[in-house]
Amino acid sequence: MRKLIFFLGPAGAGKTTLAKAWARKHGGAFLDMDTLLRPAAETVMTLLGLDPDDRDSPTYKKHCRDLGYRITMDAALENLELGLDALVIGPFTREISEPFWLEHELSRIGATLQDVCIKALFVYLPDETSYQERIRARGSALDLWKLDHWQQFSLSLARRDIRWDVEPSSILYFDNAGPWSPEKLERLESFIL
Repeated sequence: MRKLIFFLGPAGAGKTTLAKAWARKHGGAFLDMDTLLRPAAETVMTLLGLDPDDRDSPTYKKHCRDLGYRITMDAALENLELGLDALVIGPFTREISEPFWLEHELSRIGATLQDVCIKALFVYLPDETSYQERIRARGSALDLWKLDHWQQFSLSLARRDIRWDVEPSSILYFDNAGPWSPEKLERLESFIL
């Protein structure tokens, strides 16, 4: 059965690192929202006369956020239609709180929760300091706003419940503290396979 695997959680939690480790070993369409949205977001923000690397301001959220989710999910759904597994990486903060969001998305391709194996990992770190250290260490221009507005940004780091109407065994809250290790991939495999 085709799989739709979500790597969810706050910036700096390590969603992309985990998803890449999975994809290297098991394959699947790799759909990182940051990567898919980047050209459109840079264009939109530049046209508005703003910083093209901004990914956190209210203006970005107003003009680009929903576009990013639509682009990412359209790509995932297209891969599922082709019978391919899809790995989707992004925060999905609003979407995970809506119980029927996932069913609605699958219905766009005539699929149901019975047709697709859903696995959702909420990746998180144990404390705010861990997030700040990881975000600083990656040195991305996309993180400057986060670091400059840490008090405001840190509110987004809270662990959130995934409220989709799926079996509890389809959801894993993954503490990603510490460096990458083969044991982390083993934990993913025991959950996803």
